[in-house]
Amino acid sequence: MNMREEILNSLEKNSRIDLAEMAVLLGTDEVTLANEIAQMEKEKIICGYHTLIDWDKTSKEQVTAMIEVRVAPMRGQGFDNVAERIYNYPQVRALYLISGGYDLLVIMEGKTLRETSQFVSEKLSTLEGVLSTTTHFILKKYKDHGTVMNKVRDERMLITP
Repeated sequence: MNMREEILNSLEKNSRIDLAEMAVLLGTDEVTLANEIAQMEKEKIICGYHTLIDWDKTSKEQVTAMIEVRVAPMRGQGFDNVAERIYNYPQVRALYLISGGYDLLVIMEGKTLRETSQFVSEKLSTLEGVLSTTTHFILKKYKDHGTVMNKVRDERMLITP
């Protein structure tokens, strides 16, 4: 594994890691490390830094939905034009081109089931080129971005002889 991949792996696990600590782990100095990170940010290899929050443990009301979208690709543009219109909505957290029965996977957040459903029916489904949608609501997150959110406990009683 090259130095860049080691830096990226380390940052992906903990974006708040101290540069001095990372330099020791990777066997380099802080200046070299900082310069390499800055260069990868400039090249858009590192696109941003995010904090993983378990919103279920806060008072914020929020609904997350995964929406599969079937699209009629546009000549010469494929799915890019429709994808751009979709990702510009502020409710859309992620958008992926996928294989299978649908073309796009939209991850969106809304305040309520009703608000999310209205977004899908009034905004997403009415876009030119969108043929159909299927919405799946996230009911509970067990693991997100490699982090276990809600550890599943075995609540059966231990029986000893």
